[in-house]
Amino acid sequence: MPALARPSSFLWLALPFCVLWTSAFPAAKLALPDCPPLLLLTMRFLLAGALLMGWAALRGERLPGSRRVWGQLAVFALINPTLYLGLSWIGMVKASSALSTILISLNPVVVTLLAALFLREQLTGRKMLGLLLGLGGVVLVVQARLSGSGAEDPFSVLLIGLALIALAASTLLWKLWPLTTPRLMGTALQLLLAGVFFLPVALLTESPAGIHWTPRFLWAMAWIIGPVSIGAYLLWFRMLDTVSASEASAWHFLNPPLGLAMGVVALGETLQTGDLIGIVPIAAGIALVTRSTAAAPAPASAR
Repeated sequence: MPALARPSSFLWLALPFCVLWTSAFPAAKLALPDCPPLLLLTMRFLLAGALLMGWAALRGERLPGSRRVWGQLAVFALINPTLYLGLSWIGMVKASSALSTILISLNPVVVTLLAALFLREQLTGRKMLGLLLGLGGVVLVVQARLSGSGAEDPFSVLLIGLALIALAASTLLWKLWPLTTPRLMGTALQLLLAGVFFLPVALLTESPAGIHWTPRFLWAMAWIIGPVSIGAYLLWFRMLDTVSASEASAWHFLNPPLGLAMGVVALGETLQTGDLIGIVPIAAGIALVTRSTAAAPAPASAR
């Protein structure tokens, strides 16, 4: 087995992924006032999946012929993106953007602990220290924004917490049960299947009359379909193929500071001193987690 990528050679994957992944939060906040969440996700997945399938067809990639592979695709589509994004976007209707970001950013902690149990990835002292630093930085970033902002909706908090579990489960499942389909076709089919899963539920619970085709909605939708749904997903799967599950997930600790910075630009939010202070332990935590993984590659069964 080849050694895992070192942090310096991994930045070209990790940093663009973090930017695109985090941009989904302000883009969703811009789109949700003009479209119910499930209808928005249904359109997002069907359109993004169709575009990716066309791209895959031009590259000569074919549909899988095995029932087992189709079953895998359905399971992955159900857990991520259907459950993860469905639960988190419904929760974001009432929950604050800061709360949504902090909960989802706990993904590295959940993944690393589960990876130690199920993937036999080594949980070193350096990695644990990195996780604690990253978690502490995340708490610093959002603490001021959560305090004094009023009580959060408990049901929305529960939905986002369940979305976090779905995201962590999909990350581990990708390592335990890797897909054999070509990258573009596999991603396209997952998105299309997620759209198919959402479609009947969205039509039964939401009304298409709630969609307002404003310029803001169209811009946000275009961004969510292209750079986020296609670009971020391809980068994420490439990351999981390149490094361990815990190392890939550690980069989610960058979501809060990036999300707050994007909120300043896209939503007119204010940047606080605590936001800048929190970036320091986040960066240190990522460095410790990635260096420990590069220095001590995971067993073959964990790749």
